[in-house]
Amino acid sequence: MKNTKRAKLEAAGWAVGSVKECLGLSEAESALIDIKLALSRSLKDRRTKQGVSQVQLAERLQSSQSRVAKMEAGDPSVSIDLLVSSLLLLGASSADLAKAISVEGRSKKGRAA
Repeated sequence: MKNTKRAKLEAAGWAVGSVKECLGLSEAESALIDIKLALSRSLKDRRTKQGVSQVQLAERLQSSQSRVAKMEAGDPSVSIDLLVSSLLLLGASSADLAKAISVEGRSKKGRAA
């Protein structure tokens, strides 16, 4: 969140915190969510850069377009296995996966601190 927006919210009486604090998540739970979201963003980025539609990717996965949309939206019902296998299907290497889930890779995608 931008500092100016944070200041406006706090001035209006709102408490600003993280999702982790709000939900009482452990470090491991928070990291797992961050990793799933990073993989979801990476999947969408890779799919669009390759000019593959959600329908085309769904056909390759023997799944549905709505499932691909859920994958890209970071839906909690989507497993990390499915995200990783989809990225591999689109040609991602293990190094690409490591980069996507690294703290540096996530922060470069505009993650708020």
